[in-house]
Amino acid sequence: MTIHKEGYTSLAVTILFIFVLNAVIQFYLPQAHSLKWFVYILSALLFLIILQFFRSPKLTITQDETQVLCPADGKVVVIEETEEPEFLKDRRIQISVFMSPINVHVNRNPISGVVKYFKYHPGKYLVAWHPKSSTENERTTVVTENSAGTQVLFRQIAGALARRICWYVKEGDKVQQGDQFGFIKFGSRVDIFLPLGTKVKVNINDVVKGGRTVLAELTPPEGAKVVKAETKVIATEPKEAVVDVELPAKPVKVTKAKTPAKGSDKKVS
Repeated sequence: MTIHKEGYTSLAVTILFIFVLNAVIQFYLPQAHSLKWFVYILSALLFLIILQFFRSPKLTITQDETQVLCPADGKVVVIEETEEPEFLKDRRIQISVFMSPINVHVNRNPISGVVKYFKYHPGKYLVAWHPKSSTENERTTVVTENSAGTQVLFRQIAGALARRICWYVKEGDKVQQGDQFGFIKFGSRVDIFLPLGTKVKVNINDVVKGGRTVLAELTPPEGAKVVKAETKVIATEPKEAVVDVELPAKPVKVTKAKTPAKGSDKKVS
């Protein structure tokens, strides 16, 4: 277990704040023992919260071109057929994963391949489960194409608390399944859009793990060469950020939307 580089500044500010607060109380209120103990406990809790939020666990990841790995830790809140209007411009299966403040907030590539499209969208900071958050909130969109020619679109979405999205990829990059492609501070969600006919392996409300949970199995195009599964340990972070801005056993039935919706969403129950 290590601390992610995106947390270095936040951790330093937290330590400085705790030091100053405790020093002031010790200097001006040396006899207020109850208050000092309260502040000690509060300081320890604040430090542990920041520490756990920016944790970056060491993972053993199995790469398989026929599988789509979950891009983030969290809970599945949407599985439905919808229209993807930004790049793919066709019907897709959308799976959305909500990331709470207690989850690991590293985002990982769901498939290996070449980044064919990337775009950052400034926007609002609606709560992550708001119906319009996927189209109006601050977000990034990434499309990766694997060696079989299958394109998968995934999107980081900021929320009411998450007001800083970091990403480490750009168009033309070759990426590996399970490697980090970004980080969202303090919650929010990730959407992923898969081709119709993909076999979904999760259900609504399932708790999933980034880089470990298999969200779905892709159907390779006829005659396409499939890369065999490979296991590797991922412990390092990306060398640099491009930009920094403030398993169920049975297949799952996909809900088909009545009318095409742009980046449709579903409220967490």
